[in-house]
Amino acid sequence: MSTEKPKVSSGFAQSEVDKAEKQFETFDKNLKELSSNRPMQPTRQTEEYGISQREIANSKDIYLKPKRRIGSREKFNENFRSQYEYAKEMVAFIAEHKELSGEHIEIWTKPFPGLAAEEWIVPTSKPVYGPRYLAEQIKRKYYNRLIMKENVTTSSDGMGTYYGGMAYDTTIARLDCHPVSDRKSVFMGKSSF
Repeated sequence: MSTEKPKVSSGFAQSEVDKAEKQFETFDKNLKELSSNRPMQPTRQTEEYGISQREIANSKDIYLKPKRRIGSREKFNENFRSQYEYAKEMVAFIAEHKELSGEHIEIWTKPFPGLAAEEWIVPTSKPVYGPRYLAEQIKRKYYNRLIMKENVTTSSDGMGTYYGGMAYDTTIARLDCHPVSDRKSVFMGKSSF
């Protein structure tokens, strides 16, 4: 595909093409800056999960197992054995489905090459036990939204007012996961996975 600049016979038309190209380059540069400066975690504040410590203490222990596994032909790289041992440790967490409140979460995991892909069905709003890599993958489920808003700018060349869009970036959590501690303490802060 050729990206040659169009040639116009009229001098006035050529200057208009040059202005449009300059405006497009400015917009493209602004959009790339927005994308590169985007935080890697959701910026929107999330409300606390609605389950009390008493409900957590009185709940049954639910240990998750994969619903289905699909084997891998790849060979596991033994250099990552210690990371895999850490990732497969069982942790207690409460999962939340932000878009479909109350619905269970169906998710596939494959934490390292050479391991089987696993399908999980995770109940929401109740404490469960599962591998750390499952909780971390649920925590990473967010998406970025670019919103075009009307902007009014006046021309520096005195030709009039331009109406255009400016991209604003928001990051929204689709699924979330909170750690659950078995310790009963007033000073129990939140710990990450």
